[in-house]
Amino acid sequence: MQMLNPMHPGKFIKTEILDGYNLTITDAAEALGVSRPTLSTLVNGHSDLTGEMALRIEKAFGVKMDTLVRMQTNYDIARLRKRASSIHVDRFAAA
Repeated sequence: MQMLNPMHPGKFIKTEILDGYNLTITDAAEALGVSRPTLSTLVNGHSDLTGEMALRIEKAFGVKMDTLVRMQTNYDIARLRKRASSIHVDRFAAA
């Protein structure tokens, strides 16, 4: 079943980890071993979740990286589906 408007993983990280543990972005970035701007751009939906960041979150907070990567993939698919009509490719036909 296709999700029409899946959540960006940054929003999940903000609500479930930052708010859930009452952490600032600075505190969480320190726990993850990343810079504050790196985490901030992710949490605010301005960057994509990388595999490495997903693994850092799993190690620090116990959220499975598989879950986080699936969230990013679902978000990416929905975003691309919304602009599919602007991508023009002819169907391949074998000769």
